[in-house]
Amino acid sequence: MGLAERRVVKAFQENEYNTFLEELKKVVGKEVTVNVAWDSLAIDGMSHLYEKAWPKVYFQPLLQALESICADDMGKEAIAESLEKLHIKNEAGVSYAAKWASFENKELTLDHKPTTNIDQIDDRAKALQTLLENNL
Repeated sequence: MGLAERRVVKAFQENEYNTFLEELKKVVGKEVTVNVAWDSLAIDGMSHLYEKAWPKVYFQPLLQALESICADDMGKEAIAESLEKLHIKNEAGVSYAAKWASFENKELTLDHKPTTNIDQIDDRAKALQTLLENNL
């Protein structure tokens, strides 16, 4: 990861990421441990896309799915009991919604290319919501 990527990652962590963490806690109703593999998200030469892409690829679909599930007390309780850790990374080369998420042992993993299919927010949210609801 070059200097340009490190600068954008740091700015994102200090601004958008902190806002995401607050929103996540509000939606879920508790603290969730979040591990982001920033090095895997920071593809060299793509730093100009991070500010737009990362929220759309990872954070918006996640919050959208959780908001749908947590819309009532039953869903909120199920998530509170079942979700302890969240991992966000780009390791498997996944670029489509059907394969971007896994959930086991109270850990949710989101693994997707950070600058591919950026605007497919709803597809990722729906796939994630279905995965979680089937495993809660």
